[in-house]
Amino acid sequence: MTSKTIRRLLVANRGEIASRIFRTARSSGIETVAVYADGDANAPFVRAADHAIALRGQTPLESYLSIEKILDACSMTNADAVHPGYGFLSENADFARAIQEKGFVWVGPPVDAIEKMGDKLTAKSMMQDAGIPTLSAIPVTLSTDALATAKDLGFPVLVKATAGGGGRGMRVVSDGDQLQAAIESAQREAQSSFGNDTVFLERWITATRHIEVQILGDTLGNLVHFFERECSIQRRHQKIIEEAPSSAITPKLRGQLGEAAVAVAQSLNYSSAGTVEFLLSGEEFWFLEVNTRLQVEHPVTEAITGFDLVHEQLRIAEGEPLGYTQEDLRMTGHAIEARLYAEDPAKDFLPTSGTIKTWKPSSTARFDSGVETGATVNIEFDPMIAKVISHGRDRNEAIRKLIRALEQTHIQGIKNNRDFLVQTLKTPEFVAGDTTTDFIERVAPHRERPLAMEELHGVLIAIALFSQQRTSDHDEPDQPRLKSQLPAQHHAFEFNGEDYDVKCDLLADQEYRVVISGTQFDVRVVLIEENFIDIEVDSRRVRCNLHRDEDTWYVHTSSGDLEVCARPLFSLRDTTHLTGNLSAPMPGKVLTLEVEDNSQVKSGQLLLILEAMKMEHRIVAPYDGIVSAVHVATGDIVEKDVLLVEMAVPEKN
Repeated sequence: MTSKTIRRLLVANRGEIASRIFRTARSSGIETVAVYADGDANAPFVRAADHAIALRGQTPLESYLSIEKILDACSMTNADAVHPGYGFLSENADFARAIQEKGFVWVGPPVDAIEKMGDKLTAKSMMQDAGIPTLSAIPVTLSTDALATAKDLGFPVLVKATAGGGGRGMRVVSDGDQLQAAIESAQREAQSSFGNDTVFLERWITATRHIEVQILGDTLGNLVHFFERECSIQRRHQKIIEEAPSSAITPKLRGQLGEAAVAVAQSLNYSSAGTVEFLLSGEEFWFLEVNTRLQVEHPVTEAITGFDLVHEQLRIAEGEPLGYTQEDLRMTGHAIEARLYAEDPAKDFLPTSGTIKTWKPSSTARFDSGVETGATVNIEFDPMIAKVISHGRDRNEAIRKLIRALEQTHIQGIKNNRDFLVQTLKTPEFVAGDTTTDFIERVAPHRERPLAMEELHGVLIAIALFSQQRTSDHDEPDQPRLKSQLPAQHHAFEFNGEDYDVKCDLLADQEYRVVISGTQFDVRVVLIEENFIDIEVDSRRVRCNLHRDEDTWYVHTSSGDLEVCARPLFSLRDTTHLTGNLSAPMPGKVLTLEVEDNSQVKSGQLLLILEAMKMEHRIVAPYDGIVSAVHVATGDIVEKDVLLVEMAVPEKN
């Protein structure tokens, strides 16, 4: 390859990975170009670039998956090179070929390698020919008897898209009754995410470890591996916690996996960064796939090796040799990454959307993010908010540092999985390294942070006194009044569906008697500043950062975030949750409608499918009954909480 200096780099991606690539490019003296969809016009990654081009589209297919629009953006900005990030077009051979044919430098592996590994069935066949163990996989075509094939493989089976990754287009099926619906759903999701609806059936092994090996090669034939990462903690087949190295890998096994990964790369004449993925059970491993791109979890490898993998990709794309061998690479310490998502773990990790009211990352860990205070998480794209990466001398230190970094981070205004991540990291099983792909189902970490009543009482008192003192600060200066003469003040709050009355009685300067539901507290205000209060509650210090947005108080304590609703005194409880009405849990598009007015349905029966954030969400009947009214049609775009279906319990004779 002829060497070429990259002076201006276009990143054909969005969010945190675009911001992360810009950061390395900037430090290397390279100008940057962002491209953006309509909903990303004000996103931080767009402002982080030196130049930005609007793609004039709302959906992925109209924007980040449009090869023509991205090529036009390259020409408009006189870009030298294109980095695809991950997802979208990063493993699209046609895109890589088009970039090179237009004379731009492709920051990625050879087109031939992308083509061969982009189809997971082709990849498996190649590995079988090379003698690397694989799991049986059968393509689903119009002539395939899917049920017979699944029975031959043995239930449970995995329905999996041949293109793309990130958990998209994957379904685990435990019996034949679910098979056809799972295939159709996986095909739709794969088409929406990758523009390719081809799927296959594969044997599913319930309790394994997901191990991947980072590879890197130059255009001169030099290849190395950067050891392994473990990515077994997953939900919806998508990784949420990754670490390096794996606690299950012995030096001998590490060598075997590394040799296998390099052998795979050599068979592909591979260059640039890539990942060879394996399933591991005991000492036995099977080839899974090759990701011909940078991985989401690459920061943990950077942390333990000291290499900037994006910098290495840029060097290789310019034609430089690696400049080091396998023997030169060392691991130092342990690193763990947690993916912070806009989702509701208590509702089966349902993605959420909305505006982030407060975003203040901890300073004690590495944060790769694409958000800021005021940023909007919309329904069109992946709901990942940030990646949080800790590095310690050993695994226990890395766990402790990651827990504290997550707890110290302020993230308010949008439902997220931060507390679930913390609870997962604290489980004895995770601490012991007992991490397999069925971890969440098997261990069942708390979906939300267990909240002690002592902490809740402290927060309610802090809000009440902060509000009360801020109000008293605005008293008329020409109407002096002894604060000790003020009557007791009541404050009504709601938290997690429960109402609380907080009565605050001023006894002396900054000293109060507070009563919550009959429990009395002696309280002293130590300090009040803008958006901060420090109090003593029965000699226990309580410190809160807080602010109010309409009727919601957003509170950050040393253990995390809480949202408390201010309610009018003597207000009545909302009883809409007692009805059989089914509302949209998030903004989205009605993909299919399975019922009509007056349909009789059974509990758990599918009513409709709502598509949001490139995923499908099944709305099912909560009980046996009659659909009294359907308020939407296939193709409708609905907002959160819009009424979809009304149900009634049938009258008994």
